[in-house]
This record gives sequence, structure tokens and C-alpha cells, in this order.
Amino acid sequence: MTEAQEQVGVRYIVDDVQAAVDFYTGRLGFAPGFTAAPAFAEVVRGPLRLLLSGPASSGARATPADAAVPGRNRVHLIVADLDAEVARLTAAGTAFRSDLVSGPGGRQILVADPAGNLVELFEPAPRDG
Repeated sequence: MTEAQEQVGVRYIVDDVQAAVDFYTGRLGFAPGFTAAPAFAEVVRGPLRLLLSGPASSGARATPADAAVPGRNRVHLIVADLDAEVARLTAAGTAFRSDLVSGPGGRQILVADPAGNLVELFEPAPRDG
């Protein structure tokens, strides 16, 4: 397998490609990738390749009108210390879209990118053994 085949690609439709790139690279630790701004850019974090498609991109143009709004899907990013991430993002002026929620699998909180796409920050619960 090539490196590109080992990555997972997720496409988000965004209103402003540069604002999305700035958000993901400046606040969530993504590295910039290929760019064809203002239509399209990609950002990468580990095996995740996030495709940011602006209104002029082929990805956005291929989206049916009845599915062209952000949905309930979200990127799920695992973090080691959720409290530290919340403090860091709060200091950077990030608005959260949910309260911190705890469950048997761990804790999570939601933020939104500039286009309203959700990103889940998740700290797994400690595992025995």
C-alpha cells in the first residue's frame, strides 16, 4: 500500500477554505497539505486527510442540494488530556458546541469549524490491564 492509501479521507464542505485551514492547523494540530485555495485545500493529522472543499470545488458542486448543509457527522480526534485541550482552545477564543460529556468509553466535547462542521475531541477512559 502507498502512504496515500493508508490515509483516511473525509470531505467537509466549507464556506471559506482559508478560514478552515487556519482553524484546523492553528487550533487542532493539523499540518497543511495540498492547496488549490480558494476552491480546495487539505490538512493532515496522522492518517486523517481532511478535504476542505469550498463552494467552487468539484466536491461541493457534486453534493446534492438536499444534502448540502452540515450534518450530524463529525471528525473524531483522540486527545491525551481533554481538560488541557479545552483550556488551550478556550484561551484561543474557540466556542464549544456542547458541554463536556462523560461516558463509559471516555469524555468528549464538540467544537465547530468556521463553516459549522463538528469536530469531536475525545479522551478515552483509562483501560484496565
